[in-house]
Amino acid sequence: MGGGDSRLVDHLVGRGLTCVAVLDVSGAALQRARERLGPASDIPTWIEADVTAEWSVQPRDIWHDRAVFHFLTTPEDQGRYRERLRAVLKVQGSAIIATFAPDGPEECSGLPVARYSPESLAEHLGPAFALADARRHVHQTPWGTTQAFQYSRFIRVH
Repeated sequence: MGGGDSRLVDHLVGRGLTCVAVLDVSGAALQRARERLGPASDIPTWIEADVTAEWSVQPRDIWHDRAVFHFLTTPEDQGRYRERLRAVLKVQGSAIIATFAPDGPEECSGLPVARYSPESLAEHLGPAFALADARRHVHQTPWGTTQAFQYSRFIRVH
């Protein structure tokens, strides 16, 4: 989720994985990733959509959210995200979700964001997801500032 300019897809495809899907709201970001992958761009499923919109993909073992959820600030959008997450992630699969930490910025790229601890994110996801691990990360921006993130891994339990 939010993987358009991320190089994660390059590494996954480079390791021989073939069941990879990349979703991003930006068609331009997806196009840059496709061009970067060259002939291997036929391997991933590319989805240009808002994560809260209607889209589908075969169920997956791993859901990796590259800092999308914290942009969803309304209960309606958060609910649609949870619906998509439940529809896509297999039971016993892992959801890795990066969000701004409680001491992270209150907005990003001019947009308001929600900030989470691993526990508050677990509350938002609900009982279908068990918190398995969490890590704090302080990101150095290209502009010389820092942003506090937290990465949480959840197991879909039912």
